[in-house]
Amino acid sequence: MMAEYLLFGTERYALPILQPLADALQDAGHGVHAWLVDGARGTALRGDVRPVADARAAVALRPRAIFSAANWVPTFVSGAKVQLFHGFNVEKRDAARGHFRVRGLFDLYCTQGPATTAPFAALAAREGHFKVVETGWPKLDPLFRGDDAMADAWRAAAGGRPVVMFASTFTERLSAAPHLFDAIAADVADGRRFWLLTLHPKCPEALFARYRSLCGPNAAFVEAVDLVSAQRAADVLVADTTSVVSEFVVQRKPVVTFRNRAPKPHMLEFEDPGDLREMLRQAFEPSEALRDALAAYADEIHPRRDGLSSRRVIAATDALIAGRLGALGRKPIGRLLRGLQIRRELGYWGLSRG
Repeated sequence: MMAEYLLFGTERYALPILQPLADALQDAGHGVHAWLVDGARGTALRGDVRPVADARAAVALRPRAIFSAANWVPTFVSGAKVQLFHGFNVEKRDAARGHFRVRGLFDLYCTQGPATTAPFAALAAREGHFKVVETGWPKLDPLFRGDDAMADAWRAAAGGRPVVMFASTFTERLSAAPHLFDAIAADVADGRRFWLLTLHPKCPEALFARYRSLCGPNAAFVEAVDLVSAQRAADVLVADTTSVVSEFVVQRKPVVTFRNRAPKPHMLEFEDPGDLREMLRQAFEPSEALRDALAAYADEIHPRRDGLSSRRVIAATDALIAGRLGALGRKPIGRLLRGLQIRRELGYWGLSRG
């Protein structure tokens, strides 16, 4: 039986997370609607995904479930509230303020792998007001499924040269982009490698302009919606503390990290921009120990490589709604205050359908 579902995002980086789920829902014959606000406003998902104009339209839809690629969700809209996550845990903040902060807004957390499942399962056992199912991450479905014309096009542009991807977080104290520009520009000019360059959508416009200026026969700029294609095309990633590092490692490909906040054995870590070329040499000639570390970390954060995470998210949501995951306890009192803040942010003071 056809049901209506709502996809919710607050930033452009939500689009590649929500798109595979939208495709899976439509393949199953369901109606799919997208409510994209704040930094995602003015964007759209591909296919027959109907846009939701405002809070009143979202309430009127009465969706069976809301899938959020943000750390919050409109509590006044009906339906199961499902957390998809907007990235991997890259330890930018301590656990209590970061990835494992529970705000009392969600009914179901669809985790990516053992590294997130175990902590959230412990929290669920303690709190009692949400469930946890390890599904894998919808964003990575296209990494392992089907053809990718854009990845093929970038490979063709490389003309047989090694392909390096550069990605950087927007957090100023952690961002490699300002520090590595000259070293990357020199390697792009050298021409022995082809570069795919991308920045977090929140990075300053001036930084975007600098990196876009490198585009030409030896480099291309990648928009946020095409990150997965770039990850498929690239052989090696250069980055900082961005969660793109973890996404890339799921493929068991080497990563070079600049001043990462929490360096680990699977990373080739460095601090001096002048060392970039040497680090790339090591990445393109990975040791057996590095290969083993990449595989071990990939299995811990996202062991599934079948491209079917979106289907598992839908199945987990069905199980929650049907009661097969058990009853949900009462939400914490702090949810009421956060709910009022969400109403103010979204401009809705009508009846709740939560």
